Order: sequence, then C-alpha cells, then structure tokens
Amino acid sequence: MRFRRSAERAAKSGFARLTRSLALAAVAAALLSPAAASAQQPTAVIPKQTIYPGETIEASMLEVVDVTNPDLADGYVGSLAEVEGKVTKRTLLPGRVILASALRDRYAVERGSTVRLIFNNGGLTITAAGSPLQDAAVGELIRARNVDSGVIVSGTVMADGTVHVVAK
Repeated sequence: MRFRRSAERAAKSGFARLTRSLALAAVAAALLSPAAASAQQPTAVIPKQTIYPGETIEASMLEVVDVTNPDLADGYVGSLAEVEGKVTKRTLLPGRVILASALRDRYAVERGSTVRLIFNNGGLTITAAGSPLQDAAVGELIRARNVDSGVIVSGTVMADGTVHVVAK
C-alpha cells in the first residue's frame, strides 16, 4: 500500500513537471518567433514637418516609427488612425512623438456662427436659430443664445452641427 501511494505521487509530480515544461516551451517559442517580436515592438507617430496649433493633421504630414527608448513616457500616439483628422493644440516638432494630450477633435460649431437649436419633449419639437457662445466638438455640452429671444440655453452638439437643447 505504501509503495502504491509513493508511485502515484511520483507519477503526479512527473506529470506536473511535464505540463510545466510544455507550457514554458510554448511561451518561449511564441517569444522567439519573428511575428511575435514584431507584434510586441511598440510604435509611435511623429511629424515629418513642423505642425502649428490649429492645423488639421493629415497622414502625409506623419510617419510611424518603432519605439526603441524604453524610458519613453506613456501618453504618446501609436497609430495614424488615432491622429488623422484631429487638430493640434500646440506646436508639434519633427522627430518628436505626438502626445494624445496635444490633440483635439475638430470643432463642429464655432463661437458666433449660426446653428439650429432643437428641443424635443415627447411629441413636441421646437427649433430656433441660435449662436454658440463657445467653440465645441461633437458631444460637448455648450451654451448658446437664441437669436430671436436672447435667452441662453444649454445643449449638446450633434454631428450634423445642430445643438440639442436640454430641459432645465
């Protein structure tokens, strides 16, 4: 009986060692394969030219490079899709990584322009001409002045450039 238990224990520990060895071999193979090595290499987007505040970024202004500095702080943009069509908040210099905090979405409405204010409540819809009191991108909450009455209302900017007024 005693011999049988020690044989079972030895078989279990041998199976556990074999399982661990196979798992380690699979991990090592994945790490050493060229596809895995290139997939792990982080990339960063850098400008080819100086880009000034307020400019809309286009793909032709940028290039994607591999990050070789392990001490580079997080917060930089890693792909063209994250940058293209955005507007810069500050000057971007050639060869320097672009920080996500240096970019913003394009404004859908601009201060002083004319927009359509829309108020919906159940089946009731009221529209009026309005003037935004600030620049704003899609989804932002802004204040706008009703051109006819002079009343200032708050609303959310929509993709079509309208402002959906929120009820008080």
